[in-house]
Amino acid sequence: MRAYGPTARFMPTGFYNPPVLQQRTLKSLTRAVGVGLHSGQRVEITLRPATPGTGIVFRRVDLPHPVDIAVSPQAVTDTRLASTLSHGDAKVHTVEHLMSACAGLGVDNMYVDINAEEVPILDGSAASFVFLLQSAGIEMQNAARRFIRVKAPISVQHGQGADLKWATLEPYHGFKLSFAIDFAHPAVDSTGQSVDFDLSQGSYARDIARARTFGFTKDVEMMRQNGLALGGGLDNAIVMDDYKVLNSDGLRYDDEFVKHKILDAMGDLYLLGMPLLAHYRAHRSGHALNNQLLRQLQAQPQDWEVVTFDDARSAPKGFAQLAPAW
Repeated sequence: MRAYGPTARFMPTGFYNPPVLQQRTLKSLTRAVGVGLHSGQRVEITLRPATPGTGIVFRRVDLPHPVDIAVSPQAVTDTRLASTLSHGDAKVHTVEHLMSACAGLGVDNMYVDINAEEVPILDGSAASFVFLLQSAGIEMQNAARRFIRVKAPISVQHGQGADLKWATLEPYHGFKLSFAIDFAHPAVDSTGQSVDFDLSQGSYARDIARARTFGFTKDVEMMRQNGLALGGGLDNAIVMDDYKVLNSDGLRYDDEFVKHKILDAMGDLYLLGMPLLAHYRAHRSGHALNNQLLRQLQAQPQDWEVVTFDDARSAPKGFAQLAPAW
């Protein structure tokens, strides 16, 4: 492992040159068409390869002059119901599911051409984005993958008592997420309320990516009156009345609700621009608190460092054995 900054450490060199853990991009471009969850607008996205060090960049190609919006905590300008990125007057809403797929499959560099203000919801999970990325193919690049390694706990919280919400990043050699929910709803209470997911032990595509977004009929009606959730329905969300799930096919996981919160958190945290080496723990967190956590991380530079792995074998298993590149 190589660290950058005043605490830099260098691995000794010898005659054998082990493989560096490399950055990854797409092998070819791929497209999808769908509707925005909140806008209800038809939208087309094109995912394109990008050079090393580019990061994930959303490009509004429908504007008179295309506008690039690179992901970063500071680019997040709205966290109501979804994570929204902005650059000037240009915005892209609901980026978290696509970003989650990029995090889960280890895509570092990619352009997302989009011809509307909102990423399509597709089936309400990240599974369709996983399919798109795998269909395009993922290839290694001639540059070391850079990580943010957390060295000391970083925390944020909001509210008190029964309204308390919190999120924490703790030192960990890998990437692990632990999430707990509390919705006080019969349909949610009958499922798993907490989940742990470790990238080194589980499969993102199998264990997390298929978890759909969810909502309640009473909230959907109110949102639609305010011009939101116009593209939402039983084909792209779990919908509940006061007592039960209304989807005829039921749940995809026994703990699908909390797994979707893990999915969202992975997407929100990947807006940092680099993968994290940390244990993320959260209770009732959401897009707003996740973004506050990233900004708090940036405000404590003494508690993290940027590292690379000169020998991929020394990297955490979950990063060294991500989705195959072909």
